[in-house]
Amino acid sequence: MRRDSQPLRGRTVVVTGAARGLGAALARAFDDRGARVALLGLEGVGLQKVASSLRNESACWAVDVTDDVAMAETARQVRTRLGPASVVVGNAGVAEGGPFADSDPQVWRRVIEVNLIGSAATARCFLPDLLDTHGYYLQVASLAAMGTSPLMSAYCASKAGVESFAHALRAELAHRGVAVGIAYINWTDTDMIRDADRHAVLRELRAHMPAPARKVYPAPQVADRLATAAERRATSVYMPAWLRAVQPVRAILPAVVTHIARTELPRLERTRPFEATGLLGAGGHADVRRDTAWRSERGSADRPGE
Repeated sequence: MRRDSQPLRGRTVVVTGAARGLGAALARAFDDRGARVALLGLEGVGLQKVASSLRNESACWAVDVTDDVAMAETARQVRTRLGPASVVVGNAGVAEGGPFADSDPQVWRRVIEVNLIGSAATARCFLPDLLDTHGYYLQVASLAAMGTSPLMSAYCASKAGVESFAHALRAELAHRGVAVGIAYINWTDTDMIRDADRHAVLRELRAHMPAPARKVYPAPQVADRLATAAERRATSVYMPAWLRAVQPVRAILPAVVTHIARTELPRLERTRPFEATGLLGAGGHADVRRDTAWRSERGSADRPGE
């Protein structure tokens, strides 16, 4: 896509969770805008594949966003290899579904760690760069940050947390020239959503949402909206746009969801038992297994571009 004005041309953009899904689409959207892209994530082979598809300078690092030491070293390497970051996107995320009472504490905790703690670690490690460049931090949140969903307690808690974190960070950094935005997105066509749809209960719950709220959007379309928001240093970005209208009435959403769940959950439970899904999406599976390819690449993570 050719643009008359490209404020990100030649600047360094960091995207976490960049091996697949929305993260990979974001990397391509920023590359399309002339940026140098640093791709971070767990899946080294996937990161390299995305990086090889980019036209401008890029590099990738296999790193766990919850590892403070590794993330600090990665930030140093990104700065050395590509220059100080002007935009950082906290996109890395996982989900799990099922009744909270039967959830695996380690899986539940991992969702919070990746989505919330990982976002905080990302912002902390790249904040010196953003202060130097008067840059922009974009936190990927969700409709779940404004409302709630039964059987998705860890995901909802983590997304509400990152929203609050981003609000606090924005107020803290405004006088220092760093802008902070929040991306409120609904269903995006990624491995996470496709994996969730394989579980009948989660699929049924989405099917009972109003038609606009259950629509799934292509990852490149969502990424383009978010990249444009980064160009504009937007305080918030909504995908789809109608999510903005939810903000004034968000206080009533938990009561509405509870009212619907009181009827729908017993009906669904009579049809099939509720079971824990484990981490959803291919990225989540890699997170659990820490497969051989990731282990070998993490062992050499001090080499930029690995």
